[in-house]
Amino acid sequence: MPLLVMKFGGTSVADLDRIANAAAKVKREVERGYDVIVIVSAMSGKTNELVGWVEQTSPLYDAREYDAVVSSGENVTAGLMALRLQEMGVPARSWQGWQVPINTTSAHSAARFVSIPRDNIDAKFSEGMKVAVVAGFQGLSPEGRITTLGRGGSDTTAVAFAAAFGAERCDIYTDVDGVYTTDPRISSKARKLDKIAFEEMLELASLGAKVLQTRSVELAMRYNVRLRVLSSFEDTDENSGTLVCGEEEIMESKVVSGVAYSRDEAKITLFTIEDRPGVAQAIFGPLSEAGVNVDMIVQNISEKDYDERHPGAVTDMTFSCPINQVARAQKALEEAKAEGKIRYDELIIDTDVAKVSVVGIGMRSHAGVAARMFESLAAENINIKVIATSEIKISVLIDRKYMELAVQALHDAFELEKTA
Repeated sequence: MPLLVMKFGGTSVADLDRIANAAAKVKREVERGYDVIVIVSAMSGKTNELVGWVEQTSPLYDAREYDAVVSSGENVTAGLMALRLQEMGVPARSWQGWQVPINTTSAHSAARFVSIPRDNIDAKFSEGMKVAVVAGFQGLSPEGRITTLGRGGSDTTAVAFAAAFGAERCDIYTDVDGVYTTDPRISSKARKLDKIAFEEMLELASLGAKVLQTRSVELAMRYNVRLRVLSSFEDTDENSGTLVCGEEEIMESKVVSGVAYSRDEAKITLFTIEDRPGVAQAIFGPLSEAGVNVDMIVQNISEKDYDERHPGAVTDMTFSCPINQVARAQKALEEAKAEGKIRYDELIIDTDVAKVSVVGIGMRSHAGVAARMFESLAAENINIKVIATSEIKISVLIDRKYMELAVQALHDAFELEKTA
């Protein structure tokens, strides 16, 4: 039988009625001739509740027991989904991570996949089971302990199963009906994409789009797993949603496919640092050790000389990072200065910024994207603080108050509301 993987997020299984709705979608795929592996998240809000219970019980908790508690939400959903399918006449069985087993590393709350053996589930399919309902977000460490995979773990679980079982496709059911050219809440002209390339989706996910988690897209691209994003709350068919696939499946791409944004950004500048080999490592090494995710980086080259306190040339270094990592970054830099690893005169933090990006595989073969982007921002009197580019992306850091205006201006400038 052809195999399909279907993943339902927390809002899609938030209560018994929604579990029944999801089960009906699974039954329809079984009737179309598929064996199905269903990956489920915990019911909406349940994981946060479980985390809260752990933190109230033991603020300095044992990570192994944290995973044992927090993973239980998915187990409940898996059992309820299997029961609902059985009531509908569909042969189904629930599977917890250890029963498959989903083998992971020992990094509790941030585990990585090692292997997903097929034998146990394949044996049940051969005996007549039509649906395996697997608890997402969890696995089994080499020590035999339950692990969890961190944020987006259920999406990643679904892609990993699709790769391991050679699924025809992995359908991600969520509360939106696909991937849009930008956030429809910001631009009324936002258009749902029929297809988007893995690389584009990966950039959009990493730049702030919330539809898919970055790890799941990375895994799908590595193993060429075709993903489809579609709504749990609408009637769907084989043409619904957005297909995330290889570039070769997209006949002709627009130069820019989407505009992404992130409002939770901060800009940090070190003034008057030494302009010498190794200074970047002296700055970003401690930041890396502190777990700070540095994004955009700009170094200003200066012809000015230090005064008698600092013989040599000076420069300034600016970088961006998530706003919730600012305190960690500041502490790491101040400690590095106190230890004599780096010298700077001033550290300035700006937490009132946002990142706006344009993404498109068509940028590889078309010139003038940056010029059009900067022209459209200038026309709205939006000042650019930092610029970063890749082969298929241009990102700018701007004042946060202009973020929505920038998104709308760029969406209009590249005419993303048009299909061609």
